[in-house]
Amino acid sequence: VQLQAFGGGLVQPGGSLRLSCTSPGHTLSQYAIGWFRQAPGKEREFVGAISASGMTETYGSFVKNRLTISRDNAKNAVYLQMHSLKFEDTAVYYCAAGSYAGLEVREYDYWGQGTQVTVSS
Repeated sequence: VQLQAFGGGLVQPGGSLRLSCTSPGHTLSQYAIGWFRQAPGKEREFVGAISASGMTETYGSFVKNRLTISRDNAKNAVYLQMHSLKFEDTAVYYCAAGSYAGLEVREYDYWGQGTQVTVSS
């Protein structure tokens, strides 16, 4: 399963971005999807995850209602909507697929290539 994360870019502090995760040729609806991020020199960090059904969402402790994960199985896509972005949100954001919405990198079997999010004034 190949995942593609896209939608990153340069945004000012306080701005918003929506990242998308798709998988051409594979059905995402059977997988839980997690979002992780990795800043330079830091470990990959859990951002949030959504169950295959879309009924359950889990978020990292830093999120504090600024991020929302959703999925549209008809479009074979999962989204990460980010609001009130901060400098410290700058990172490469990855989506990953697994059998359940875990919090750990090791719980996901398939990964996308990542998309860069840069928060800068």
